[in-house]
Amino acid sequence: MELIYFSKTGNIKRFIHKIENNAISGNADLLVNKPFILITYTTGMGQVPAEVDTFCENNKGFLMGVIASGNKNWGSLYGLSADIISDKYNVPVLMKFELSGNIYDIEKFKEIYKGMVKNELF
Repeated sequence: MELIYFSKTGNIKRFIHKIENNAISGNADLLVNKPFILITYTTGMGQVPAEVDTFCENNKGFLMGVIASGNKNWGSLYGLSADIISDKYNVPVLMKFELSGNIYDIEKFKEIYKGMVKNELF
């Protein structure tokens, strides 16, 4: 299963380095032909970044789940992009993590990813 990420400030890129996964840095024009998990950030007042929205629309058939990074200082807007993508494409929000994640987030991600691959939930 592919892991596609979008990082604006570097937080998600740092998270990717911590999980030691061969993730692909996404862009609006990237086309994916196999199941993938999306990791994205939230922008503005809880919006999905425009390039992520375009990417999702172009690859919705292979999107299996979404993860979002955010800042809990934003309260109910924290990681809201994951909820929006989940609703729009009927995929699960697998997790949310703050900024670049902590050790708990890394372990949680590894378990989620391992479970999805093992159980072929894609």
